Amino acid sequence: MSWNSLLVLVLIVLSGFADSLGFVYAAKIWQAERLSWPDVGRAALGWTLGITMYVIALKYMARLGVTSAEIQTAVWFAMTIIGVVIFSGRFFTWPRLEQVVATLVLVGLGWLLVRTGE
Repeated sequence: MSWNSLLVLVLIVLSGFADSLGFVYAAKIWQAERLSWPDVGRAALGWTLGITMYVIALKYMARLGVTSAEIQTAVWFAMTIIGVVIFSGRFFTWPRLEQVVATLVLVGLGWLLVRTGE
């Protein structure tokens, strides 16, 4: 795996996790039937960090020849969904098989990212 590939994977993981924190906090914004400004701020911060890292990752994806929006988005989406599950605390309540499948999905998407960049 090249340095660019590793950098892309790290940036996408961080981007997805930052965005997932944004989604987790966004779900709390109206839970008390009133606007929670701290959660608005946390959600916005997560999304700001997430999109910033995603845009940086796109630069290195382009260097690898990964210009397909489908692959770029699929990897980010998988990381974001898994991040939401982890940060909400529900991943660890999933049955072992679903945890393994989720992990394999991430590995598979990482594989696609690396292979389509070569």
